[in-house]
Amino acid sequence: MKLHIQNVKKTYDEKEVLKNSSAVFEQGKIYGLLGRNGSGKTTLFNCISHEIPCEGDVLIEEHGELRKVEDRDIGYAYSSPILPEFMTGFEYIRFYMDIHAKEIDPAKTIDSYFDLMRIVPKDRHRLIKGYSHGMKNKLQMLGFLISRPKVILLDEPLTSFDVVVANEMKHLLLEMKAEHILIFSTHILQLASDLCDEIVLLHNGILEQLDHALLQQNDFEDRIVSLLQEEVKHAG
Repeated sequence: MKLHIQNVKKTYDEKEVLKNSSAVFEQGKIYGLLGRNGSGKTTLFNCISHEIPCEGDVLIEEHGELRKVEDRDIGYAYSSPILPEFMTGFEYIRFYMDIHAKEIDPAKTIDSYFDLMRIVPKDRHRLIKGYSHGMKNKLQMLGFLISRPKVILLDEPLTSFDVVVANEMKHLLLEMKAEHILIFSTHILQLASDLCDEIVLLHNGILEQLDHALLQQNDFEDRIVSLLQEEVKHAG
């Protein structure tokens, strides 16, 4: 399975944020989308997920055939999760399982899903309003384990987690990549180096898929910074 971004273009007030950007993302890999603040990373995610209209095509390839991406194909993990805070975690996941009944693994129970995310029983029955940022993100990711979207977009994940939760989320992403296309945006180079199979740079409105070998080089961070500094010179 592959996700094809073909000539995607987005303009705001005559400023081209995305300039006929193209890339291919494969199942079984974690992709790090790197770019400076304001480079268009969130805009790209919004285009992929149909949050905003754009020019170009976003396609899924399965069994050698291409089709347009549908809403059910995409799971979008927001940096600040949008959840119904008036519900308990258990109530929310039970509701989520009801509306995604067709996608659910029949062998899984609601408690087994909570166990996967290491959410203890007492926290399952607390109001989401009282959850920490890390707990809310766990609940958001739990939704993806249930609905199993083909593509998961993660906007700046792990940046505000404590060490324990961040480590749990890293392991979860590594386990999930076999069945999904995972793309996360970040400006933390060390995180990208530790977790990613591939790096995609977004600079000057263009997507550039970097050579995998770059990740293994000692000067990885220096090379990335150098490439992103070229964007500043270009803009100037």
